[in-house]
Amino acid sequence: MRIDDFNYELPAELIAQFPTEKRGKSKLLIANPLLKKIYDAQFVNLFDLINTEDLVVFNDTKVLKARLFGKKETGGKIEILVERIIDAKNALAMIRSSKKISEKNTIQLSDKHNVNIYGREDNLYKIKLNNGSFYEVLESLGHVPLPPYIDREDKLSDEDRYQTIYAKELGAVAAPTAGLHFSMEDMDKLKIKNINFTFITLHVGSGTFQPVKVDNIDNHIMHKEFYSIDENTRDLIEMTKKKGGRVIAIGTTVLRALESAFNLNTIQTGKQETKIFIKPGYKFNVVDALFTNFHLPKSTLLMLVSAFSGYEFTKEIYQHAILSRYRFFSYGDAMFIEQKIE
Repeated sequence: MRIDDFNYELPAELIAQFPTEKRGKSKLLIANPLLKKIYDAQFVNLFDLINTEDLVVFNDTKVLKARLFGKKETGGKIEILVERIIDAKNALAMIRSSKKISEKNTIQLSDKHNVNIYGREDNLYKIKLNNGSFYEVLESLGHVPLPPYIDREDKLSDEDRYQTIYAKELGAVAAPTAGLHFSMEDMDKLKIKNINFTFITLHVGSGTFQPVKVDNIDNHIMHKEFYSIDENTRDLIEMTKKKGGRVIAIGTTVLRALESAFNLNTIQTGKQETKIFIKPGYKFNVVDALFTNFHLPKSTLLMLVSAFSGYEFTKEIYQHAILSRYRFFSYGDAMFIEQKIE
């Protein structure tokens, strides 16, 4: 398939620039690929679609305040997006500057802190901190790494709203946005209904926003992400499958982790790395239903959704969402999709 097969025209005003006033006040598109039916609903209706024998899986990664602003020795402004912290002093980062970056630049962050660039790893720069630890510096000087399509500066409120309420494991530079809809009251609803839920951890990288740049999508090189699945989650998945329930992924990050971990007819546990590229034609082994936001044109996440619900039906879903004025992307509305059954 070609990259243009996954393009669509989106009016700019449908890109959500702010979250809803309260979590869970979003619209919900319900899609059934088997029946070829699309329904308009509200997020609150999601809980009527989940059964007691189902298992809901969340991603408990926590977003770093990964965006830093500094200046070069020449005084030029520079922006750093920390992609991955290697240890207290070392990290991999994307760097944006008006002029070419030297691999031996020193960037001043504050009177006390600066970083030295000392090499490259693929498209990322290796940077070293002179004082303190990266976790401390990001917490004191960092900004919320809002996605590039949110055309504004980050606000104090984003520190809360661009983070799930169950975020625990620090390491992501982008939020697992499907989870942003859920409040503590919503988690209590699952408990009241005796619905099992569990957590995996996948640290979302900035590669999630990168458009595919090759014409033939088979030639795309997928970005790496790190994830972890514990034995309790594996056991819950196996129990759910045995009793005929559904594994419901809250977000594409959960789906990506669970499908990546499936090997030898079971879920492999522990810390792992994935470069899985899910596109039309992929056979799903674990996930039966997907709750997700709407994704960028020409993105690998749109390809993943197309694999899950069928290419032509996904086009219908997105056309319906645009015509019905759904809000798109990280702070936008959501959809609930049953897996396409051949």
